[in-house]
Amino acid sequence: MPKPADGGVEALRRRAVRLEYFTVGWNVVEAGVALAAGSAASSIALIGFGLDSIVETLSGIALLWRFSQRSVDEMSAESRALKLVGLTFFALAAYVAYEAATDLWNRRVPEFSLAGFILAAVSLIVMPILGTAKRRVARALGSRALAADAMETLFCACLSGTLLLGLGLNGWRGWWWADPVAGLGLSIFMFREGLEAVREGPDDGD
Repeated sequence: MPKPADGGVEALRRRAVRLEYFTVGWNVVEAGVALAAGSAASSIALIGFGLDSIVETLSGIALLWRFSQRSVDEMSAESRALKLVGLTFFALAAYVAYEAATDLWNRRVPEFSLAGFILAAVSLIVMPILGTAKRRVARALGSRALAADAMETLFCACLSGTLLLGLGLNGWRGWWWADPVAGLGLSIFMFREGLEAVREGPDDGD
């Protein structure tokens, strides 16, 4: 895909930076609410959701650093940022898989939290919009790091849906295992995305 002219690139950079600042701000608030609500309700699902928000914050910070690089070594900055995003995928996949397996083994039932439920519902609306906006900018800039970060944002939406589904099915049907099983499935996709991000070279012809 041909890249835009210099003026267009700068406009896209500014948009990418704004999106990442929003990502960091949103996830800091999301992490605080989810961790507090999860601790109050003794809900591992909500605590995991809060830790996911912390991982997303780290990914956003990595992207902000990448877009602050204006030197001749910009491709190297892109590659390093891409690997950092990939590592956050690994961290998130490992945590979700561990917690899901532990919940299944111990038959740990997620507890209901109104604050957590509302947070997950709002996140399920916001994250797809944010992730889609990032993907459009990433495609226009040819930034693999931003594209990987956009995918992580979309995974956050999946986790929000998983949390809502798990709490709902457990409360309505008594299917306590729905949340951890869905979490295990998501962790596999997270690991694959992280592997692709880490293996991706700084330039393959874009």
